[in-house]
Amino acid sequence: MQADVKLTAEQVMEARHSVRKYDPNAEIPREELNEILRLAATAPSSWNLQHWRFIVVTDRAKKEQLLPIAYGQQQVVDAFATIIVLGDLEADKSARPVYDEALAKGYVTEQVRETLIGQIEGAYRNNPQFARDEAIRNASLASMQLMLAAKAKGYDTCPMGGFDRDALIQALNIPPRYVPVMMITVGKASVPAYPTARFGLDQLVIENSF
Repeated sequence: MQADVKLTAEQVMEARHSVRKYDPNAEIPREELNEILRLAATAPSSWNLQHWRFIVVTDRAKKEQLLPIAYGQQQVVDAFATIIVLGDLEADKSARPVYDEALAKGYVTEQVRETLIGQIEGAYRNNPQFARDEAIRNASLASMQLMLAAKAKGYDTCPMGGFDRDALIQALNIPPRYVPVMMITVGKASVPAYPTARFGLDQLVIENSF
């Protein structure tokens, strides 16, 4: 698939598969990679706190460093980029910057701003489990959107949860504020993804209640 082929949203979702073998010589122009990240960052988030951060690893030596951390999964080296999606455990600290800007642009009133900030600060106060759940939940939304954006531009991805989080934190100097949620490889497939079987809606959908 060429990067300039335009697909509908439905076609993108149908075409996206997890690719584990990449062409190590295929490059992604920086402007295209930035556009994929920009689109990923338009994902929804609780209170618009935008819990995600992206570490973009394109340096070959750095990717080689990730290989044992990813338990030898070669795609982290061969893909053009391995993106580590982080979740913000202290997303409540973003509340005032987010709603100060919203107020300045006329999106909210002063009263709404104060109400929302109060809600956020109350929800996060002395509640680390809530903070962790929110970090992972919202960063996962951005992760899925990143993969769809990449596919829309003709690139392949693979979401990875199998990696040594403690070793990754140490290797990339990740601050305690952030939790590694997912690795996503991005590049051009050298071998098509394996086909997968999917459950039918009769197995997945429960109408109204169990």
